[in-house]
Amino acid sequence: MSQAPLPRPRAILWDWDNTLVDAWAGVQAGMNAALRGFGLPEWSREEVRARARLSLRESFPAIFGAEWERARELFYAEVRARHLEVLIPLAGTLEALEAAGPWPLGIVSNKQGPILRAEAAHLGWAERFGAVVGAGDAVADKPAAAPVLLALERLGVAPGPEVWFIGDTGVDMQAARAAGCSAVLLGDAAHDGGVAALAPDALFTDGHALARCLRGLAKTPLPA
Repeated sequence: MSQAPLPRPRAILWDWDNTLVDAWAGVQAGMNAALRGFGLPEWSREEVRARARLSLRESFPAIFGAEWERARELFYAEVRARHLEVLIPLAGTLEALEAAGPWPLGIVSNKQGPILRAEAAHLGWAERFGAVVGAGDAVADKPAAAPVLLALERLGVAPGPEVWFIGDTGVDMQAARAAGCSAVLLGDAAHDGGVAALAPDALFTDGHALARCLRGLAKTPLPA
């Protein structure tokens, strides 16, 4: 897949789960608590990774029907009980965040806003980000543009291709494009149809590769 060079960023937005952190154990525990409550088969980690992309208000009605809000309560009760203890930064995350230090940074996730902000605070990262937007914070969740635009409003940055949105799924790429930003894929998207299916504007294999790019851009003088 050929890719044109990305414009130098004015700001960088990040997805959270499977982009900066591995929180799948907590998500899987919450999902299976909800499924058990409805007498449904539990999901493996691989099934959770493949299916858990949309926010709960988008995905749960299709799974649980009219009682989806009860399923949501079961999910969040389990997640709140254990999510911090199983939260792990992905390889290269800290290196990438350090390299991104010169730019305004924000998070846009489909994880519930209060849980997302609790995880950022638990890792000691809250001060790195000028905006941390989760599910329910905007009028719609990813793949809509609304949470991306809300994060940029809080950062005081206008949307455009000079804003990089970095994520690991097609939902992230769609949200980036809907907001007029550059869609940057981190990883091979094997859990979401692969790189070719997502057609990102740029691809980085991991946080280490992203960090190398950002360090190079930080050292490059701005054009006169």
